[in-house]
Amino acid sequence: MTGRPKRILLATIGSLGDLHPCLALAIALRDRGYQPYLASTEVYRTKVEALGFEFHPLRPNFSTVDPALLRKVVDLRRGPEFLICQLILPALKDTYDDLAAAANGADLFLTGEIIFAAPLVAEKSGIPWVSEILSPFSFFSEYDPPVSPFAPGVTFLDGSTRLLNRAMLKVARLATWRWGEPIRRLRKELGLNRGRNPLFEDKFSTDLTLALFSPEIARCQPDWPPRTVQAGYVFYDQDEAQSGLTPELEAFLRSGEAPIVFTLGSSAVHDPQGFFDASVGAANALNKRAIFLIGDNPQPAGLSSKSIAVPYAPYSQIFPKASVVVHSGGSGTTAQVLRAGKPGLTMPCGFDQPDNAARLKRIGAGITLFRNRYNAKTAARDLDKLLNDPSYAANAARIGRTLQAEDGVGKACDAIERLLSDQPVNRTG
Repeated sequence: MTGRPKRILLATIGSLGDLHPCLALAIALRDRGYQPYLASTEVYRTKVEALGFEFHPLRPNFSTVDPALLRKVVDLRRGPEFLICQLILPALKDTYDDLAAAANGADLFLTGEIIFAAPLVAEKSGIPWVSEILSPFSFFSEYDPPVSPFAPGVTFLDGSTRLLNRAMLKVARLATWRWGEPIRRLRKELGLNRGRNPLFEDKFSTDLTLALFSPEIARCQPDWPPRTVQAGYVFYDQDEAQSGLTPELEAFLRSGEAPIVFTLGSSAVHDPQGFFDASVGAANALNKRAIFLIGDNPQPAGLSSKSIAVPYAPYSQIFPKASVVVHSGGSGTTAQVLRAGKPGLTMPCGFDQPDNAARLKRIGAGITLFRNRYNAKTAARDLDKLLNDPSYAANAARIGRTLQAEDGVGKACDAIERLLSDQPVNRTG
């Protein structure tokens, strides 16, 4: 590139699972000679600036580690409405002002899907906009319908007709239409047209949508937005991975067979609701070695000499050494489990997690056990299946080899570069 490096804003609101893909893309874009910078919740400023990136705060500024708040957010049935209607949209004008200020001077900006101000900023500023989608759930495809968090036990992934799927999605649109009223009001204030459904159609950019998940878990569908590029998963745990595994954990891994790894990702770990105690009971019942990634929680009761509990370990380093991974099904954790080539027991908590869990089950790489049924006995039962039915390990290993050969971040950056150079962006998948 010659002249001024093009400035690319990457903006997101949410958990570390939302921030990390933006960091992965920012690092890759910087390596290609661009000038990426980030906008996000204030709590992530130190993490972003430590990597040498310019940071802009983006409201609403809420805690990502408050157990009481997280319990409301990850509630299977009421969580999406609480997040959107009680946390995100009441601050919509603030988000719009912050994003517009941060995007001033940018050559392109990219946003996560719950930044509902993004299409408004794009329309007012004329700056090219890229929407980022981290899981297949968010496409609401009638060809490959998602598992709804409102009815997580109802799975239409297999055997359902498009007519039924279309009807179900129509009901979902009608049920959530009122949620978008603050967006329609702000559009009117800004002199913009009414727009389409902000929770379904308008969250996708007409310039470029990046599907940042592997075709192994969901393939491109005919009703995805026209300018969608399915790049694949992008991975980031660089700052954590640089510290490596602790000597204690390294010694534990060398001392016996591959352990079961239990984790609740970056959000649900702050409100475990007995998960770790039940998981210890399951590991003890199976007489298996286990590693528990417990965050800031106290040591779980009943920990045996065959187990170890640590606050955190980089997923990219610990998952490949596991026999099975027990997790909540967030997009980032699911990606790491799949790339490691390990089968998983998924205990979904909310949002896209029931859908991710159903997809892992469909490809033969996992079993789903919902939170209200997760206890020592049921977890031991399902873990026994995963450990002793060789098909799970074989399927997971095959998928892992495929993901290790994918270059999600490279494909995503290629698509961004094509957009910046005014080359056509065509659907791929």
